[in-house]
Amino acid sequence: MKRTIIGLICALVTPLAFAQTSTTTTEETTTTNKPTTTTDTTTTTTYTAGAVTTYEPGKTVVVKSDEGPVSFALGTAARIVNGAGKVVTAPLRAGQKVRVYYTGPTEHRTVERVIVED
Repeated sequence: MKRTIIGLICALVTPLAFAQTSTTTTEETTTTNKPTTTTDTTTTTTYTAGAVTTYEPGKTVVVKSDEGPVSFALGTAARIVNGAGKVVTAPLRAGQKVRVYYTGPTEHRTVERVIVED
């Protein structure tokens, strides 16, 4: 009887001695999304028409319009084209009729294109 009791105790204790403990780690993360802000800007393109008075290739063009002489700084993005839209390779001449399309206020005008009307 002692042997049976000792055998039963051993049988009950053995699984506990070899039992594995498991650890569960839970990590909680939160993500906050910043609100996206979009700004719609409207740019209007205006033009000044008149005759060229002075022209420095890649720098400036001065056009005599109804309001008087208007000076424009030419950037690298400014294109000089004819009425058909083809690029003009010859330099502008004094007296040549043009339309200078630009964006921005008077002090920060950005010339987009110059159309030669002759």
